[in-house]
Parts: sequence; C-alpha cells; structure tokens
Amino acid sequence: MKFRQLEAFHNLMISGSTVRAAELMQITQPAISRSIAELEASLGFSLFDRVRGRMVPTTEGQLFFREVSESFKGMDRLRSVAAAIRDYGSGHLKIASLSALGAELVPRAIQDFRLKNPRVRITLHILPSAQVRNQVVDGNFDVGLAADEIDRSGLDTTHFGGFSGVIAMAPNHPLVKLDTLAQEDLVGQPMIGLAPEDRARHRFDAILNDAGVTPDYVVETPSSTTACALALSGDAIALVNPLVVDGFVARGLVVRPFTPAVNFRSFLLFRPDAQKSKLVRDFTTCLFNLRNTAG
Repeated sequence: MKFRQLEAFHNLMISGSTVRAAELMQITQPAISRSIAELEASLGFSLFDRVRGRMVPTTEGQLFFREVSESFKGMDRLRSVAAAIRDYGSGHLKIASLSALGAELVPRAIQDFRLKNPRVRITLHILPSAQVRNQVVDGNFDVGLAADEIDRSGLDTTHFGGFSGVIAMAPNHPLVKLDTLAQEDLVGQPMIGLAPEDRARHRFDAILNDAGVTPDYVVETPSSTTACALALSGDAIALVNPLVVDGFVARGLVVRPFTPAVNFRSFLLFRPDAQKSKLVRDFTTCLFNLRNTAG
C-alpha cells in the first residue's frame, strides 16, 4: 500500500470518476485505474465494482474511505503547518525586553507586526536586562532587547539605539521653570537613581562628577518606568529613558532635556546558533521602523 495509491483512491471517491481523479492528480486515466487495482491487490478486497464502465464503491470501499479521509485531513493539517513554518517560522514569537523598551516601543512594534501577521501567537516578558540576556542564551526567547551593561559574549547582538535621557519631575518642582537642565542645576536636588550597574547611570554620574556635582540619590530603582512614577509623586527628580515618559506626561509629569546628553543604549539579542526566522526578521523590522520615528 503506497501513498500514491491512496491518493488515487481518495481523489476517485471525492470526484466520482477516473477522468476527474486523473485531472486532480495530473496523471492519465489508465494510471488511476492501475493504482486502484494495485491498492485492491495489496488490501485483499475490492474497493469498487465495475458496472457498465463505471466504478461503484463497494461496502468495503466505503468503510475504507472513511479511514482514508481522516488520514487526508491529517495531511491537510500538516500542509497548513508546513506553510506556517515556511512563512512565519514556528508561528509563535517569543520576546523578552527590558522595561524601558517594553513599556511602549515594543508593544507598538507588536501591534504593527500583528497587522501583517495576525495569526502569529506572541509572548512578551518584561525582565531585567541580565535576565533577558540569560533567557535568550538558554533559547527560551527568540529575540531580546537589553541595555548595554549586559555581557554580550555568547550572543548574536545588534546595536538597537541610543536615546538621550531626560530629567523627569513633578509639575510643581522648582526646576520646571527651566527649559534645559545642566549639571549645576542639579546641585542639592534629591534624586532618583537608576541601579548602580546601569551604564546610563555611570555616564550620568561621570558627567556630574566632572562638574564637581555630587548626586544626592534618595531612591534607587532599576527601571526608568518606576523612576517616572516616583518623580511624579514626590520631590525627587530622575534621569530616565525618554521612551517611557509619554504615559506619565499625560498624567502631569514634566520632562526637560539634560545637557550634555546622556545616552541610554540598547541591543537586540539573538541566539548565535539559531538562524533568524521570517517572524524574527519581520518583527525586528517593525522595531527599527519605530526606533527611527522615535529618534
């Protein structure tokens, strides 16, 4: 029993004639008849009665067709899965992102991506950059976005962007009256600091130290999003990633440029042993398109 014989039988049953079955399979009518005869020989029973030139299914043939039909439904499912893999990789895109990019930019990229790929399932986890790195290395995520303090060894990385930090503050803060802030404006100001390992914080502290300003950190947090929330509700100010501020500005947060610029740098992370699927390529295109708009 060969698949080609089963295919001839299936097409003959659904079309009702050897002529139409031959057209469906793009072979000759005698080839259909020969495949049916060979199948019957291998099964040990007749699938059709030959009545005045017509092939009428026997009871055994009808019973056998039910099972063959179920098998062909499975084949149709396999063809659909194969098409999905060809077009979309696994059909499931798993993304890990640091919170600064995961707050607004990544969700917007996901929405743009879904407009063209509505059937793709997406998982998004917001994690600290070090965990993003480890999860991508372990193969648990297809793509990661992390800040530049991570160890990039063992990864395929692409520089994603650098975004100039802004100072966030409550709307009643005295510094609101200034259009741009510099090192000397921060003297004596209570501040919300990012985590000590954050590279943007390192760059900010170095700029302040070069100007003889000692930052007065009263709160520390690894997240620019949390820093915005703290600044909005208190008297301390924070240097934050500009990509997280929009929702907070709508709630009253005030942001001001800081000079000299302090860049928040980020990288796209991929497993070095995994070829990028069409899913990953399409999603990263959406990310870069939004990055270009943002900055």
